[in-house]
Amino acid sequence: MRKTEQPIKPIAWFRLGLLGIFLVSLGLRFWGLERFNTLVFDEVYYAKFANNYLTGTNFFDGHPPLSKYLIAIGIWIGNQIPIGRDTVNSLTGSTLSTWSYRWLNALTGSFIPLVIAAIAFQLSRRRSYALVAGSLAAMDGLFLVESRYALNNVYLVLFGLLGQWCLLLSLRSSKRLNFSLVLSGVFFAASASIKWNGLWFLASIYLLWGIGWSFRVMNWFRQSSKGSEQIPTNSLPTSSLYRLTQINLLYFLLCFAAIPALVYWLIWLPHIHLNPEFDFLEVQRQILVYHQRVGSGSNIHPYCSTWYSWIPMLRPVAYFYQVTESVNAPIPSGNSALVLEPGRVVYDVHALGNPFLWWFSSIAIAFLVWILLEHWKILPSLAIPNAPRLSFLPPQELWIVLFLLISYVANLLPWVPVSRCVFLYHYMGSSVYAGMGLAWLVDRWFRTREFRAIGIGVMVICAISFIFWMPIYLGLPLTLDEYKLRMWFRSWV
Repeated sequence: MRKTEQPIKPIAWFRLGLLGIFLVSLGLRFWGLERFNTLVFDEVYYAKFANNYLTGTNFFDGHPPLSKYLIAIGIWIGNQIPIGRDTVNSLTGSTLSTWSYRWLNALTGSFIPLVIAAIAFQLSRRRSYALVAGSLAAMDGLFLVESRYALNNVYLVLFGLLGQWCLLLSLRSSKRLNFSLVLSGVFFAASASIKWNGLWFLASIYLLWGIGWSFRVMNWFRQSSKGSEQIPTNSLPTSSLYRLTQINLLYFLLCFAAIPALVYWLIWLPHIHLNPEFDFLEVQRQILVYHQRVGSGSNIHPYCSTWYSWIPMLRPVAYFYQVTESVNAPIPSGNSALVLEPGRVVYDVHALGNPFLWWFSSIAIAFLVWILLEHWKILPSLAIPNAPRLSFLPPQELWIVLFLLISYVANLLPWVPVSRCVFLYHYMGSSVYAGMGLAWLVDRWFRTREFRAIGIGVMVICAISFIFWMPIYLGLPLTLDEYKLRMWFRSWV
């Protein structure tokens, strides 16, 4: 009897999908990585500071040192590999190839869509949601740009996301003292050791933990007022928010207070050894004073923006801009003396999110807020052992909405009182959860016949948008008309 071919198991398709997301992310980040033989945007700080560690040069840095350690490791490894040797400069203080101080960022950034997919899977246990979330993350232009240069934001986001992923892993475990929580604390410390705003990822965990306990207290009062009447339950899985409140308090403080503080201190030791003029506490004070001195407005930097302008992406940042007479003309490393006019070519690298992905994600966040407001009366039920289904959304779906919104808010609201000059890339942490919120909606639309076309349409529009703006993500040559076609608003230029 002729054997029929066995269908490929869903898990195989899932792995192939993740592999495809990773390979596309990797290819785009490494394609022409050595392009522009100069220091692009804040490479003038971070690539130089990283090289200072290798040369033993004393310096002051306005941020914690971990990203520069990593870039320095990348430079050392890059110098041992015969790649990109035809594009070198001495702008860091040593003769280095541009590839050597950029490749580790490119590799690191390639993993971010996978970590986002992993978080989506841990939140929902749905492979479809994980693939949609990872795919949308791979289409983001700002993360692509940040990954192609020796900058520090991709490290901050990656470590913050890994901290959350480890926490979610621990909530699925039956062990009371789970090592994943220890790793979570280490990753949160690593994120804060890139920039202090890496602490916002840790803050989201404290907020969720506090909300969980508030809900439990509310439930106790409700039960007390009803005497012996019990809140109805069913066979649904225990809510993750309830599991979060089941973590032993001392162990919680160990993992999310003591361990992050210890790791943060340890990370500073090599820097203080090289720069002994300030001890640990004094260097923290010096950094704070440095940021307090930074002003705001276009007189400080032409691309300063306000926190609320990030949501509609009103003011992206030009990281590199040069004009040449033709495609074959050499690209100057300094400021361009040419004006862009017909017949000339512009090389522009714009820290611009994928516009339609960005706008759709902002709408998705507003929709998630509406969902939460519609269900606020039953939200406390998430903090009981077996949460009942009291709406069209099961408890685990409400947990996803709550997790995404709290993480989004925790990464955005701390910027509200900040008076110094800030930039669009400070929104990168929040943008992750906005994208995951959009992915959650798209995944739900995919599973309903009535809305499936909308989900497909959103994915197609985001993909087309990503391809259309890709030349200004990768710094490809554009004519005057091609450049203007992509600058939709005056505030983008």
